[in-house]
Amino acid sequence: MTANPNISKRAFLAACSGTLLLGMSGDVLAQGMDSFPEREVAMVINYGAGGNTDVAARAIGNAMERLLKKPIIPNNRPGALGTLGVSYLAKQKPDGYTMGIVTYSTVAITPHLLKVDYKADDFDFIAGIARYRYGIAVRSDSPYKSIADLVKAAKGSKGIFFGAPSAPNNLAMYELGRKTGGKFEEVTYKSGSETLAALIGGQVDVIVQNPSDIVPYVKAGKMRFLASASPMRWNEFPEVPTLKEQGYDVEIDSWIGLAYPKGTPKPIRDRMEHIATTAAQSTELARIFESAGVDPISISGEEYRKKLLEGREVMGAAIKAANLPRMN
Repeated sequence: MTANPNISKRAFLAACSGTLLLGMSGDVLAQGMDSFPEREVAMVINYGAGGNTDVAARAIGNAMERLLKKPIIPNNRPGALGTLGVSYLAKQKPDGYTMGIVTYSTVAITPHLLKVDYKADDFDFIAGIARYRYGIAVRSDSPYKSIADLVKAAKGSKGIFFGAPSAPNNLAMYELGRKTGGKFEEVTYKSGSETLAALIGGQVDVIVQNPSDIVPYVKAGKMRFLASASPMRWNEFPEVPTLKEQGYDVEIDSWIGLAYPKGTPKPIRDRMEHIATTAAQSTELARIFESAGVDPISISGEEYRKKLLEGREVMGAAIKAANLPRMN
């Protein structure tokens, strides 16, 4: 049987045409990604305006904006310990034009305490950009001049009342009590500013807060800084040791990262990861972050995702050990 030369020719031309079209499609797609974004990008911020997360988010947004040559528009959606904004982000169209802040606490901590309608797998993570710092402070006229004094008092019949706006702030004191046998009772407040007012007003004995909350009061002589509850000392008070350095096996770590809704095209994610990690290394950004009480970091989206998943296990165990009740 003889092959039809016309059919063979047509098949050959069709195959060549398909290959050409496929190549053109790849080129067009690549060009489209190179030109991304073609308009402004929204950034969902899961806490209110003016707080340290908001300051850090707007700062990285401004730095990325200069590299992208397109506006990044902040969209604050606070509430429910930062989970409302994260939940909103998870439901957005995965086209690259809506990214958002997804913090360590909203993935690794709060889901153990509060029912949420998202999980880590609902996001494509872009980058880790900052690390929170936590510290323990008392009033300047407090009788507690060290963590040892505080622990000794917590072992007494009265115990110690501490103020905290949310996890992970409160976990430092619960862990300190659990590991020393001290009795630390939490008084919960809606915000860091309310917590500060409670300490200054004498409603609580001690607080666990961020540098932006504590540093001005210490420098004004209204507070005494007893310890860093983070793995590192504070730049503002390098002479004050961490809890671990003082002999207490307690440390609280927390991070800030950027994410997209799940399903965002990989070329877009790769481009934005490069932009975010590059922006996070600028000296100007480091200065702004320090003023907000956070330390700059620059890690990939995959590295950040791993930190969240590892943290979810560690913090879940800590919350269970502290016997913290679920809020719903």
